[in-house]
Amino acid sequence: MGKFIIEGGHQLKGEIIPQGAKNEALQVLCAVLLTNEPVVISNVPVIRDVQRLMEILAAIGVEIKELSEGTYRFQAKNIQLDFLKTPEFIKLSASIRASIMILGPLLGRFGKAYAAKPGGDKIGRRPLTTHFEGFANLGAKVTSVDTVYELSANPLQGTYMLLNEASVTGTANIVMAAVRAKGTTTIFNAACEPYLYQLCTMLNNMGAQIEGIGSNLLKINGVEELHGCEHRILPDMIEVGSFMGMAAITGSEITIKDCSFEHLGIIPYTFSKLGVRFEKRGDDIYLPQHKEYTIEKNMDGSILTVADAPWPGFTPDLISIALVTAIQAKGSVLIHQKMFESRLFFVDKLQEMGAQIILCDPHRATVIGLNHQYALRGTTMASPDIRAGVALLIAALSAEGTSVIQNVEQIDRGYQHIVERLNALGAVIERQE
Repeated sequence: MGKFIIEGGHQLKGEIIPQGAKNEALQVLCAVLLTNEPVVISNVPVIRDVQRLMEILAAIGVEIKELSEGTYRFQAKNIQLDFLKTPEFIKLSASIRASIMILGPLLGRFGKAYAAKPGGDKIGRRPLTTHFEGFANLGAKVTSVDTVYELSANPLQGTYMLLNEASVTGTANIVMAAVRAKGTTTIFNAACEPYLYQLCTMLNNMGAQIEGIGSNLLKINGVEELHGCEHRILPDMIEVGSFMGMAAITGSEITIKDCSFEHLGIIPYTFSKLGVRFEKRGDDIYLPQHKEYTIEKNMDGSILTVADAPWPGFTPDLISIALVTAIQAKGSVLIHQKMFESRLFFVDKLQEMGAQIILCDPHRATVIGLNHQYALRGTTMASPDIRAGVALLIAALSAEGTSVIQNVEQIDRGYQHIVERLNALGAVIERQE
């Protein structure tokens, strides 16, 4: 396994461009299965999870050609459905959670689909109920044999459904099936993250008829076929938030370029509540050097709470970053991770570094800011998942001395060329295999 060796205590300076959005890429790449015509997608992030998904698509017959860095042409005209039942495919698709999202487009286009039970981060319970109840509502028969899901429908039929939760991947999967169903599908309590906005916009550009894009009520009129299109992936809002927190805790002056600010939602506001100051300059975010930053209290003087919630609430993928940012702030904050019960199980590493954090229970942690009166200490730690791994990396950048982060393949799954990009700002990080 690879590791990062980080020499902490360096202030960073310069410009950084966020990569393409990981969570959007994993959806729109699956959408290419809905047509036999070429689909060109640009700003595709070069990260491990996307590469694994592209391996899966190629294995089932999608022709993939890189046109330039980050731009690919996909054509799914010769899909090998029989390969989906082989041990080779089962092993390949079990390596990444996003493999579950091939079910919707395959079911919509061919009336049948197979997928292995997916892998992914071990951050708590991540049930697939929303996906399969949605498929069943559309008339699909869902069976599970050993580790393989099998779905069939002849044909899919549009209907009204109220989702049991506003699942992002669940909504995406159901939408990709429904665009090829007979009649009209109405989805209430749909997820409305920018990833879904982008996916639905792309599908409409392919000939789908989706109304209510960007809201939690989608109306989809099924069509007989879809055609090719060109699509550009948004900047990764998780990277934008990560860089905002990193700038504050390291006392650095950074400009985050081309952020697509209108799609960041409550993210800038939440970091401003933690005391992070910034300026919007066009579509860039400028962060001045922070000698100190103060966590706001609530209007009644009570402690601030930062909690995750479905969009347009604060994304759970940035809870780890918000927690780390608060370590060197002035004041205290309660971090409440509602969605996943294992996502805060990395704070012991931060406590070893000298952070003042009280883990109240699996979902809540209180951070008492050090206000740069005491520096964190370098240490050796392992990355438990993508987001916690980057949070530990940010803590290490702000610490005195040298830190080692092991199992950095987890970070590779979500962050593109992170060592090279941070070193270009003045960080001192070495990767060893």
